[in-house]
Amino acid sequence: MTAFPSVNRDFKLWVLLHQVRDAVHKASDKELRRLGLSPMEAALIFAVNAIGDRATPAEISRWLFRESHSVSGLLDRMEKKGLVRRSKDLEKRNLVRISLTEKAKQFYNTYAEMKVVESVLSVLSDEERQQLAKTLEELRDRALEVLGVEKEPPFPGPV
Repeated sequence: MTAFPSVNRDFKLWVLLHQVRDAVHKASDKELRRLGLSPMEAALIFAVNAIGDRATPAEISRWLFRESHSVSGLLDRMEKKGLVRRSKDLEKRNLVRISLTEKAKQFYNTYAEMKVVESVLSVLSDEERQQLAKTLEELRDRALEVLGVEKEPPFPGPV
């Protein structure tokens, strides 16, 4: 049986990607917990802020790469915490729009000033950040292609 030479190298890169993701996630989680939020709640606030008035549960699901039922449950919890509001679309009565409350907007402004992610990424130059973003987008897009996802993801855009 012939071994594939790239398997070991690719597996190491895959593990490294997970290590980076998990370490940054844990570091930011530590800061977020002080504000009483989970990383997924913070991500949803970020997504709704970026989407703006067009924010719907379906659009949020696309942004966060989550199933609609997961986002629905998250929205339920966040609505109870006073972070988001659901409202009927005035033009399409069967469509629900999601908006941020003042409490969530305050969090967004506070989190924008938090330094953990900036501290981690500070080891990269601007050029290295751009190259990393390009590489990660290529990997993400290929993974979505392998999964059969045809729609281009809306996030995060140029770095």
